[in-house]
Amino acid sequence: MKRYLQLAAEFESLMLNGTLEPGVRLPSVRRASSSYRVSPSTVFHAYYTLERRGLIVARPRSGYFVASRPASTKALTLVSKRSVEDAGGDSLTIRFMRAQRRCAHPWLGSSEPCAKLFPFSRIARALAAAIRRMASSRNALSAGEVEADLRRQIALRYVVTGVAVPIEEVVVTSGALDATMLCLQVLTRPGDTIAIERPAFHTVRDVVKRLRLKAVEIPVDPHHGLDLGVLEEALRQRPVRACWFMTTLHQPTGATLSDERKQALVRLLAIYGVPLIEDDVFRELHFGLTPAYPAKRFDAKGLVLHCGSFSTSLAPGLHLGWVAAGRYARRIEHARWLTMAPASVPVQCAIAGLLEHGDYDRLLRKLRRELASLQSRMVAAVVKYFPKGTLVVRPPGGFFLWVQLPEGVGAVQLFEMAEAHEIAIAPGAIFSCDSEFRRHIRINYGRPWTRDVEKEIHTLGTLARRAVAEQRAARHGGA
Repeated sequence: MKRYLQLAAEFESLMLNGTLEPGVRLPSVRRASSSYRVSPSTVFHAYYTLERRGLIVARPRSGYFVASRPASTKALTLVSKRSVEDAGGDSLTIRFMRAQRRCAHPWLGSSEPCAKLFPFSRIARALAAAIRRMASSRNALSAGEVEADLRRQIALRYVVTGVAVPIEEVVVTSGALDATMLCLQVLTRPGDTIAIERPAFHTVRDVVKRLRLKAVEIPVDPHHGLDLGVLEEALRQRPVRACWFMTTLHQPTGATLSDERKQALVRLLAIYGVPLIEDDVFRELHFGLTPAYPAKRFDAKGLVLHCGSFSTSLAPGLHLGWVAAGRYARRIEHARWLTMAPASVPVQCAIAGLLEHGDYDRLLRKLRRELASLQSRMVAAVVKYFPKGTLVVRPPGGFFLWVQLPEGVGAVQLFEMAEAHEIAIAPGAIFSCDSEFRRHIRINYGRPWTRDVEKEIHTLGTLARRAVAEQRAARHGGA
């Protein structure tokens, strides 16, 4: 995919999700060229493309502005075989994202844990120490040395999981999403087919569209994880170029594949020579009785590209991730230098120090204990306040619950009712291309438990019970 089309698609995505609202001025060509590390010609081509489609307008001597009434978009990027737009999934996703910004109580629908759970004071001290170390006249460190230290610590951390990862295989990125994007850019071309999960985080579908890929969805059972039988059939019937799966604490269901199933997955993909992008951002938050190992543990052929992040496990907003890229490491590293800005050097230095001195593991143990306690309280509240027939999947970690509502309660209906009460939740339909999971919602329990939290769950449960009662009354009235 040409770089100017990628850039245009990124701006279009910002318009769709409300970040760039009508009338907002786009960055100047010079600024965009510097920020995105592309030539001014690339920026001009991207802006011309958006202007031709009626998404932006040029004003003499003023620049480019988001159109006051953007044309209904037929996306620059192609969607998977089952169109999200046809199913209404995109519009619901945008409504969900707007609710996140507008509602007074957005946390139940949030995709991140609350910042209050994280040790920002300890991280601030680590950052201050890192900056002092980097500024020292005697021990001044180059960006390359800092990154090498972090890569070494990440490689050492893999030893605990039973994986021998050479330091040369580790590529540091500005977050896990950057890591997965790099993997897809290296492994695929526009029009290629990849396998993703169903349900899947809506960002997965956004990336599929942005890179103009086709997607075949593999169902995930909340208790057992990915359906390997369906995957094998897809590999036989379609030219799948790569798989993008979360094998531990899948989002949104929380499912974790057993070691045996992870090994079977890697073995199956090796037969077909298909690489696996293992999106493993939640595994460090696993608090189950038995440890959760990555699928990369069973990779003997270098086909697993294992992506992780410190933003989820240490502090939201750090924007620091990596990929252990197997046989593709050199190509991934090259693509990173060409297309993406490097991760923050002080943050890399600080995290390397926390890893080296054991602070990271101590902070993780505390966070896991707190999340386990919060999960128990949230499950108890859902059971107490929601109508009979509500089913809750209780995962062995993370900060999400996957809740199936009883007959008579639609997730979108509950989402709209909750929004009217200034509460945002995540309806299940945003996690699939064909608007499945109409009776499912995802609830975030990753914030300190207070009376306000319980009040929100009580309100949600009351609304769900009201919907059930109205459904029953309608059936009896019809009879």
